[in-house]
Amino acid sequence: MRSKPMLVVISGPPGTGKTTLAHQVANAIGCPAICRDEIKEGMVHATPGFEPSTSDELSLRTLSTFFDVIGLLIGRGTTVVAEAAFQDRLWRPGLSPLLDLADLRIVHCTVDLDVALDRITTRAATNPLRQAHETAPDLEAHRRTHTTFDPITLPVPTLPVDTTTAYNPPLAEILTFLTR
Repeated sequence: MRSKPMLVVISGPPGTGKTTLAHQVANAIGCPAICRDEIKEGMVHATPGFEPSTSDELSLRTLSTFFDVIGLLIGRGTTVVAEAAFQDRLWRPGLSPLLDLADLRIVHCTVDLDVALDRITTRAATNPLRQAHETAPDLEAHRRTHTTFDPITLPVPTLPVDTTTAYNPPLAEILTFLTR
């Protein structure tokens, strides 16, 4: 029996399949998935005339809300899967206070750059909720983010997962990593 709730952090650059994996992991272990983009999409509904930009006001509110929700759930003893495309500089301040409260595991998603760019372009064109994040993807900015992404460097168990064609390692091995 676990003495602390587990906090599974799924991170990586945009287009690496984090949200899909987060929901699969949360479903498999029976806990909520808290996804940064889904929080922002919900905030957009209450913000008439919202126009996304690289540092819009909702992005800042989403950041604090994301960590507040995770902290509240962990503090109440709830295992959580948290997912966002944050780099170390954004994850570290939000996760550090939770290190003593939760059994933290990091899953770092990677993918081939061309696959990530295709996913981002397709998602922007086919999912109207993505308007909360971008009106048209800036492919050069995504390319820079992808190639310079700074993963979380906390001293906790970390598993890289390549999502280019399937999960490598497969979902069963990811779940085994989380229960060690």
